[in-house]
Amino acid sequence: MMILKKKLAKNNEAKMVIYNALPRKEYERIFMCQTAKEIWDTLLITHQGNNQVKANKIDLLVQQYEQFTIPEEESIDNAFAKFNTIITSLKALDEGFSSKNCVRKFLRALHPKWRAKVTAIEESKNLTTLPLDELIGNLKVYEEVIKKDFETVKGKKEQSRSLALKVKKEVSNEDSSSFDSEDEEYVMAVKEFKKFFKRRGRFVRQPMRHRKTFQRSRNRCYGKRIMEKDEMENTRDETWSD
Repeated sequence: MMILKKKLAKNNEAKMVIYNALPRKEYERIFMCQTAKEIWDTLLITHQGNNQVKANKIDLLVQQYEQFTIPEEESIDNAFAKFNTIITSLKALDEGFSSKNCVRKFLRALHPKWRAKVTAIEESKNLTTLPLDELIGNLKVYEEVIKKDFETVKGKKEQSRSLALKVKKEVSNEDSSSFDSEDEEYVMAVKEFKKFFKRRGRFVRQPMRHRKTFQRSRNRCYGKRIMEKDEMENTRDETWSD
């Protein structure tokens, strides 16, 4: 009888502990249970399902664990939050991986840009005893170094681009001014060229008029000579006829 009373007392004590730890919504699911064992089993089935549901959840989480990768642009904090959710969920289902396995998996999941750092960690650290939290802290420090280097390179590129644009603008302005001066020189050359041809035109046309006047005078003299010759021939013919 004393043993039974002790069991009942422990059962009631365990039930009260569970009742106090659960929200009201959960209490409504287990208030009909008589023992702490029944309450615990009910909660397990509610949140984890039966054995088949549990096995399916484990398979899904293991698949997520094996396929876990970290994109190039993702931060270490965000990546670790996702990774930690997977391994914590597995532990809640009585399934998990060793710390050594988790450390190696996280290193393999990193983007290739981390390859140099991963190699350095593998050579300098004992991955068998390296805690996952220490690994994450080490990677976060290196992440800050990468960000600073990227910002420095980016600043230099922007500075070089700005300088190039400035030089290009100055060259463009110089070309524009040289084009303007060349245009002015071209206009002056055309004017001088026109003036030259005007002067040459007056010089050339004047001899042409003289040649024409000379030709007309020559033609008149030639015609006059022909007429005089004809008159002489007529006079000679008349004389011979008499």
